[in-house]
Amino acid sequence: MSRIPIAVLVFLAGFTAYIAAAVVLADHVLKLHWTVQAVYFLVAGTVWAWPTRALMVWAARKG
Repeated sequence: MSRIPIAVLVFLAGFTAYIAAAVVLADHVLKLHWTVQAVYFLVAGTVWAWPTRALMVWAARKG
């Protein structure tokens, strides 16, 4: 099996789980000070990119 379909399935499952966790945690963060909220949403909105990049590089690699 090609790596690309595997990567797509892993991405969809992982990203769905990540969004669910981020939303659940956001419910707790919304009760805190606005600076904590800003930091949380900045981190939560960008941290998903690193594993996604690694998955894309893996999928594009030959062999």
